[in-house]
Amino acid sequence: MAELPRILVVDDSRVVRISLIQHLKGSYEVREEGDGDAAWQTLVLDHSIRAVISDLQMPKLNGYELLERVRTSKLRRLQQLPFILVSGEETEEERVKARAMGVSDFVTKGAGTAEILTRLNNLLALSNAQESLDAGREAMVQDPVSGLFSRKFLELQVAQALSHSARHGVDTSVMVLGFDGFDAMCERFGPKVAEEIGNRFAKMLAGKMRQEDSLGHYGAGQYAVVSPGTALAFCATFAERVREAVEVARLSLKGQTVALTVSIGLASVVTDQVNSAGALLDSAGRRMQEAMRAGGNRTESGGISPATRPISIGHALELLAANRPEPVKPHLDALARQLLPLIGLINQELGLALPMAEIERRLSERNSAKK
Repeated sequence: MAELPRILVVDDSRVVRISLIQHLKGSYEVREEGDGDAAWQTLVLDHSIRAVISDLQMPKLNGYELLERVRTSKLRRLQQLPFILVSGEETEEERVKARAMGVSDFVTKGAGTAEILTRLNNLLALSNAQESLDAGREAMVQDPVSGLFSRKFLELQVAQALSHSARHGVDTSVMVLGFDGFDAMCERFGPKVAEEIGNRFAKMLAGKMRQEDSLGHYGAGQYAVVSPGTALAFCATFAERVREAVEVARLSLKGQTVALTVSIGLASVVTDQVNSAGALLDSAGRRMQEAMRAGGNRTESGGISPATRPISIGHALELLAANRPEPVKPHLDALARQLLPLIGLINQELGLALPMAEIERRLSERNSAKK
């Protein structure tokens, strides 16, 4: 005989636990715990548990707290575990709270065998289908070399994120980025080396992403990041950090130092009026192309381009160390004003007799000429 699926029943009342076990007997193998803390330890250690039925009011760790630990766990199997709360005299507000925390379903105290089994069977069937879908997707859509997902899989991720956005009224942002001059890179080093460069970049990018974000291929030398629940402004901040990190990187290939830059396009819901996952990805892709046509090494999020962002002294020094003075020049005035007190101190301590007044006068003149 096949082993029965194992269910964890959590309640501080022995009578309630016995009643639930009687309902489940014959269809499921049941493990029981008397408080939320013991249940949590069991869930971490026992990988065979397929679902949880828990009371709300319990000592040490109540039902809400146990649910929160499960849904915020670093273990993916717990994040997606079907979790049923046994509902008694809870208010609608408490039910809404549980739904927001990720409860899978409710059963009322005193519910019959048929109702409990129906809800549990449906949740496990859905869980099994999701596991099969995830395994199939990973087997079919992951690049065996880079480990990144395909564009088709990203469209599925965007579709799921858009559904979540519609239900909860939150944003979903997409970032599409590509190497400037990727075709020339292929001609210079060969497609295989260019692909290796892309894989290095992808690993760097993956290390900067959140766990809930998805990274995949968009095109040759191009990548996309799907960020559910992220507003466009936050995505733009992340995009700029990525662009700057690539800009200052020094890559050595075949004894040559290679300077790389990326162009980035952003799109989001609800900011962009699109009606499909593919359309949202394409909007970000078009903006990436616009950024490339405008000279590259920039981010395009639609609408009016933002003002030039100031750069730090540390970033300016990194650019100069990489022999990249051009991106620093637009910021010279602001950088010089930050450094003037330090230059003045050096001038004084070393007795250099630098023309500090003349430097300040010329900076003022340059600033006035730009206004």
